[in-house]
Amino acid sequence: MAGRQAVKAYLDLVSQACRAILIFLKHNKIPHTVENIVIRKGQHKTPAFTKLNPMQKLPVLEDNGFVLTESDAILKYLATAYNVPDHWYPKLPEKRARVDEYTVGLDMWLVDMTFQAATLFFFQNCFKLCLPVSFWQISVLLPCMGQPTNPENFEKVLADLDGTLDKLENMFLKNQPFLCGDDISLADLLAVCELMQPLCGGRDILKDRPKLLSLRSRVQSALSDSFDEAHSVVYQIREKFTAKLSPCSKQATL
Repeated sequence: MAGRQAVKAYLDLVSQACRAILIFLKHNKIPHTVENIVIRKGQHKTPAFTKLNPMQKLPVLEDNGFVLTESDAILKYLATAYNVPDHWYPKLPEKRARVDEYTVGLDMWLVDMTFQAATLFFFQNCFKLCLPVSFWQISVLLPCMGQPTNPENFEKVLADLDGTLDKLENMFLKNQPFLCGDDISLADLLAVCELMQPLCGGRDILKDRPKLLSLRSRVQSALSDSFDEAHSVVYQIREKFTAKLSPCSKQATL
């Protein structure tokens, strides 16, 4: 890799996919720089960024003139283009196929479910606390979610999320230490970053799921400081909610 410049990652750490990219870069000591793109300020829609990614989505990776979008593609590219341990994206066909099975299958479902849950928890707490809801939240998040304060919608999202978590446990984790076997892989990194997202809305969706809680702990331990650094924004958002909720509301929400 002599002569190669550091890769440039365009990220907003409120995004779970962006956090996964940053963790992978940091943990594997891949030389990189980060260009912070703040979605809530519309920075992903500027002409300069749109030229980089016409889809106006994050994350984006730029590696010596090669531009790549989509977190799954970015992580697999980094795992194969750079000298990282094989367990992330194994060369053995059977093991690699298992990682692919998760990343192109259940992960897409989990992304949708955790986004919906995080948004609903966020708005539920906003209304509980009588906090102002910004124009961006109304114009971007509410249309995506329909009517997040409707109890029927809320219960449906929770039921769908529970079903997805059941599949995560029964189809992939089973009785293994990690989703695809004995070692951490890209599947675990993507999954746990997704499972952290509802904390932004003030709720830990794993509190009654000991197997998935243990998985999260193992992943967090394996990734050490890089995990907590990337998730600092999630912890800050959660603390902002929990500090304002009454003890009674805290118990009900968390």
